[in-house]
Amino acid sequence: SQISQVWNTTLVQVLRALPVLGLPSAGRQVRSVEQEVLWRLRRLPLRQLVQLAEHLAGGTRTVVTLMAKVGHLAPALMERLEDKALELAEQLDVDEIRRMAVALALQQRRCVPLLRALSYHLLQKPPELGLPALTDLLFAYSKLNFQQPQVLHRLSLELQPHLGALTPAQVLRCARSFAALRWLSRPLAEGIAQYSLDNTQEMSVAHLCGIVVSFARLNFQPSSGEEFFTMLHEQLQGQVQQLDPHVLTDVVWSLCVLQQARPPYLRQVLAPEFHTRLRGDTSPRVQSSWLKLVHINATARLEAPGYGGPFLPPEVLGGDRDKDKDKATPLQRGLREALPGALGGRDLGRYDVHTVFGWDIDAEVVLDSDNKPLPVRDFTAPHLSRAEGTKPLPPGAKRVAFLCWEFPQFSSRGRELLGRGALARRHLRRAGFLLVEVS
Repeated sequence: SQISQVWNTTLVQVLRALPVLGLPSAGRQVRSVEQEVLWRLRRLPLRQLVQLAEHLAGGTRTVVTLMAKVGHLAPALMERLEDKALELAEQLDVDEIRRMAVALALQQRRCVPLLRALSYHLLQKPPELGLPALTDLLFAYSKLNFQQPQVLHRLSLELQPHLGALTPAQVLRCARSFAALRWLSRPLAEGIAQYSLDNTQEMSVAHLCGIVVSFARLNFQPSSGEEFFTMLHEQLQGQVQQLDPHVLTDVVWSLCVLQQARPPYLRQVLAPEFHTRLRGDTSPRVQSSWLKLVHINATARLEAPGYGGPFLPPEVLGGDRDKDKDKATPLQRGLREALPGALGGRDLGRYDVHTVFGWDIDAEVVLDSDNKPLPVRDFTAPHLSRAEGTKPLPPGAKRVAFLCWEFPQFSSRGRELLGRGALARRHLRRAGFLLVEVS
């Protein structure tokens, strides 16, 4: 009856001493002390938490509970719990794996050895993980940006039959998670598209926008594309002006990737009153939206023949990027070293090219009709903000762009290669380039 008056240090010592005294674990005294410790968990100092963890961490469920409840209080405590969890990983059941993965995700603890162990033992579990486990595990892997192909394959396979039981918000979260992990399961994506068609009345414009952005990141075109995009355009009609500017930019950019951008959308985001609000803001989100506006502008010029404007002003298209943020990869350095020798001189190529379309080219050369290199700087270059030459390309000559597979300009956003890569290839080809992709 007086347990609440016991000091923290003494309380933890009592809890550790009770098993030595032989008191039954289900007895009233033990349960009373355990309950008091549970009430005080968030107020215990680090030293008592470590003592408590060392005492209790013999069972998997206790480790999971400690990680979820008090692991965030101190990195040192969480590290010890992760080590203990790694020892006990083989004993974890599906629910404990789920809770542990979520605890890691919520605390942004990307402990790769533990995640690998959880993945391995998860794959050994029998089928039918259950809907809570499927959605929580997908959330955790996405939050930690941990791509494990076998696990993602299993999650997508087992999620598909459950789509009809999910709410629109849950479906959107699943779509976003797979897009963030750059993992495309076509059957699941087809199911999400069909879910959107079957539940249009229940889905808000925000839900549909999130799904189309996810499809664009994965460069996924649903087989019911005509029906799906007709529905999307109908739902967007009259709602575009109500969207947050960043969301609207993401949606229009996504429609550009999926070749569904209509002139009204282009006019909306390329109008001066829209994009002038973003100029001068150096925050990461605004810079990401600005780059997407440049891509949209390129789509309007290269892929929308009936579109008459407005366009972004030329002076904002060729700004120099921060070289410190674009460190060359080993593949890029190798290309820059090897290409001058193959061409016969460094002046025959242009390297690290920043185009007005928002895409970077690792190297550019001009070849004549006999495939012999010409001095690239002698010729007009409409893809640059400031051309160095004035000569038109000779008859039969062609521009060649070399692209390294890493696409380093996307590394800060997780290398969203699928949708962005497709849009880059289309734009550069329509601008008259032959592409050579180096990997």
